[in-house]
Amino acid sequence: MKEREKWDSKMGFILACVGAAIGLGNIWMFPWRLGSYGGAAFLIPYLLFVFTLGWTGLMEEFAFGRDQETGAISAYENVFKEKGMSFGSKFGILPVLGVTGVFIFYSIVVGWILKYFTLSVTNSFVGIENMPAFFGSFAGNPQSIFWHALAIILTLLIVRLGVKDGIEKMNKIMMPALFLLLIILLFRSLTLPGAKEGLAFLLVPDWSKLKDPITWVMALGQSFFTVSLGGAAMLVYGSYLDKDSDIPTSAFQTAFFNTIASLLAAFVIIPAVFAFGLDPKAGPPLLFITIPKVFQQMPGGYIFSVIFFLSIIFAGLSSAINLMEVPVEALIDRLNISRKKSVLIVGLGAFLVGLPLDLSMARFGAFADTVTIYLVPLGAVLSAVIFFWIYGIGNAREAINEGSSRPLWKIWEPYAKYIFTSVALLVLVLGVLFGGIG
Repeated sequence: MKEREKWDSKMGFILACVGAAIGLGNIWMFPWRLGSYGGAAFLIPYLLFVFTLGWTGLMEEFAFGRDQETGAISAYENVFKEKGMSFGSKFGILPVLGVTGVFIFYSIVVGWILKYFTLSVTNSFVGIENMPAFFGSFAGNPQSIFWHALAIILTLLIVRLGVKDGIEKMNKIMMPALFLLLIILLFRSLTLPGAKEGLAFLLVPDWSKLKDPITWVMALGQSFFTVSLGGAAMLVYGSYLDKDSDIPTSAFQTAFFNTIASLLAAFVIIPAVFAFGLDPKAGPPLLFITIPKVFQQMPGGYIFSVIFFLSIIFAGLSSAINLMEVPVEALIDRLNISRKKSVLIVGLGAFLVGLPLDLSMARFGAFADTVTIYLVPLGAVLSAVIFFWIYGIGNAREAINEGSSRPLWKIWEPYAKYIFTSVALLVLVLGVLFGGIG
């Protein structure tokens, strides 16, 4: 049996996980949610959920993967076999399908980012008068196919190099660069005339929002999905860990740096949006319609637009790499084929399935909603139930504590088994009721 790939360093693993967690949701969802649901008040439920639920979920997926030394399908199968049941792999397929589904539509969005980066480099934003019309003529139309293909090819080229030489090395470059670029943009944004209103939008707490249940629901959804919980993505990264790795510390660091990136993005985007009198609550259009308008009006907008969209490429690609690795590992594991063959199959398959989404924003939206509202949360629930309940909470805590400098106490077990699992199920239910909360 071929020896399983491993991370080259603990820092490389952390940066890869931070890269997986930091995605486009940090850029276009977190800033307006922070401002729309109470500013600094929103941070109270958000941070509470990230560093309790998110941290626990990360520990669970990291430990599950490391303990079984395989991805979701075989990990679930192994646990069920130990209990005398033979259908575990069927449950494992669901989170893999969920993550693969995210990769299919996410690669299209990364393609849009690549297109906008080229517009920045060629200084083409200045010639676009109607940004909503421009985006509408591009997204959901054949013009996006080339950029979709380019996004998949870039991701494919990195993933085919393997865990150490591809995923880890690229994240060691992209993650420090991402934080550096965001810090540069932060100084530019905060020094714009009118930026103070944006700071007030983000920092002045509206305590009344904490009385509104929707604030807590949105904070829960944002915190849960911002660290990429879904029963497969972080599990497969955990499967490449050595036994002496400190999982509680790694999970905390992943949640911490992901939160810092989200806050940086918010303090880059929202003050600039206010400075030019644009809509800070635009949601997803913020990235592709509102922000380009900012750079059209900003002194030195050319250079700052290039820096901004380069940073977004790093955020998008680092997540796409993680998403692609899930089905790639599954094919390697289940079909016993080479990484190169698996990457080609996944890349070509994702591109072909995504083609109809390139041609219709209605199809794109319906597909993305199905995957993110139903499949991904279901995968998170399955992972929690199988690891904490079927594998056993005692075994789970032992797996998490292996290599830890500060082992979890036994008092943690009821929290993980009952509270975390129940909340994971609640996230699924709330997502269905609200049409998505992540």
